[in-house]
Amino acid sequence: MGGIRVFLSRLFPYPRIALTAVVAALLVSCAGAPGGNGGSEQTAAPRARSTASLRSGFACCNLRYSGDQLSGANYARLPFIAVGTPVLIKAIDNVQAVVEINGRQMLLRPDPAQTSESPARWLDKAVVAQDPRRRLEDFPAGVRAAIQSGRVMKGMTREQVIMSIGYPHVDDKKGLEAPSWRYWWSDFESFYVQWTRDKVRKIDGDSATVNKLTYQ
Repeated sequence: MGGIRVFLSRLFPYPRIALTAVVAALLVSCAGAPGGNGGSEQTAAPRARSTASLRSGFACCNLRYSGDQLSGANYARLPFIAVGTPVLIKAIDNVQAVVEINGRQMLLRPDPAQTSESPARWLDKAVVAQDPRRRLEDFPAGVRAAIQSGRVMKGMTREQVIMSIGYPHVDDKKGLEAPSWRYWWSDFESFYVQWTRDKVRKIDGDSATVNKLTYQ
């Protein structure tokens, strides 16, 4: 026992000061531990990346919506926000995004059953930096009218079809060069745009749906 006391007296020549230091160190250590309440405790990160504006642009194409929600699958039966409409992206995460269109806040939440795209990837295509209405002005009058009505006509190019009814659901291997593009009229009915040398050859699907989609 005498040896231990000598050792401690040499290690801590000032017992009260040493004891105070040890206690303080223990308190700091406990505060930073998972169960502590110190400032180093991490709080859960908010799901949205930002609540301020991330970027702004223009609708690449006619964007379908229902109520205050954009249609991730762009169901062709729904009303649409016209191509070239200014869009402000306000918040985004892996599940949904919040945008402002014409002063109205809208939600994008892609349906996993219809698309594998994340909100960020969807918006990367749907919101473009340059106003496509300038491009629209260069098209023939009939094509402009078809796009402005959200419909398709024979002879339209791939770019023009995208502007009118949005991006298709295509095979990842063939991408936009696929000879057939699949779209959704509703959550249970699809239709196809068939291509020949990059021009619309025909629309395949239910006859009533095809009639509604075809611009005469």
